[in-house]
Amino acid sequence: MSRIGKKPVQVPKGVTITVGNDNVITVKGPKGELTQAIDRDIVVTVSDGTVNLFRPTDQIRHRAMHGLYRSLVANMIKGVTEGFKKDLELVGVGFKASNQGNTLDLSLGYSHNIIFEVPKELKVATATEKGKNPTISLESIDKQLLGQVAAKIRSLRKPEPYKGKGVKYSDEIIRRKAGKAAGK
Repeated sequence: MSRIGKKPVQVPKGVTITVGNDNVITVKGPKGELTQAIDRDIVVTVSDGTVNLFRPTDQIRHRAMHGLYRSLVANMIKGVTEGFKKDLELVGVGFKASNQGNTLDLSLGYSHNIIFEVPKELKVATATEKGKNPTISLESIDKQLLGQVAAKIRSLRKPEPYKGKGVKYSDEIIRRKAGKAAGK
């Protein structure tokens, strides 16, 4: 058995879970509602405040999906109760970030500013404090979408290993390299 897949997911108070006839699971909570289509082979049961997932056979495909869908359901439940947050940091001289609603205006050292449209499911906030790097905060109930948008923003100017300039996650540690002068 999959060690992750066989663990039951606890459903907190105020969260309702319904499984449709086409194996689409819907999770409603205080922060919102999320839906996820689950493979037809995986059986989902909701009872006594827990969600259990079962697989029909020990095929590689079924074993892989067992743990995957259990993690997705657990993330959906956590998302509608607590939500998820990612912080990005802009490291570099003259790097700036500002937002108008869900439109990010990024100045990342290119000849032009980058206008990035954040999906409406995410809340975005920018902060620029004196003596600190500008930060972008993203919040959402959907962990997959949040991670995808944060990765897309980071890909606009990835941190480079020599000076560490670029867009990085706030908890990311950049492995630094020695420059040419270190060789002598």
